[in-house]
Amino acid sequence: MRKIILTILFVCGFMTVATAQKYATVDMEYILKNIPAYERANEQLNQQSKRWEGEISELEEEAKQLYKAYQAESAFLSDEQRVEREAAIVAKEDEAKELKRTYFAPSGEFYKKRESLVTPIHEEVYNAIKEICDIKRYTMVIDRSSTVGLIYSSPSIDISNDVLTKLGYSN
Repeated sequence: MRKIILTILFVCGFMTVATAQKYATVDMEYILKNIPAYERANEQLNQQSKRWEGEISELEEEAKQLYKAYQAESAFLSDEQRVEREAAIVAKEDEAKELKRTYFAPSGEFYKKRESLVTPIHEEVYNAIKEICDIKRYTMVIDRSSTVGLIYSSPSIDISNDVLTKLGYSN
């Protein structure tokens, strides 16, 4: 009898804990779209990216021009001159590849700049979400804009506007 009562109390206690959890959703795309600093950061990144892509394109174009000139003159060049021209073409192509790595590799300038501009905004949003969760006692927040694993979410548990309000961007 005592085991049955303990088992019932344990099951009831477990059910109480399980039902006491509160969930919320946020739409990070919506939140970030409504933060002007995020839009400015993305615009800065796009402009810088275009400048860097232009530099790389110039080098690639120079390599193509060197190759075209080489093809047009190759019949008239000595073996030594051919080797020199081929080396110049390869060097220009390598220079373009190295510049591309410098700017766009995972540890490149683009990602460093993105991190310096966007990470503080993400941290600010995260802290606002955390504060709202502490106040309203949410145990889990799921990003609605990331559709991985989320099939449906009731709009009543979406705290995206609360986050924007907390950040000072009311709509």
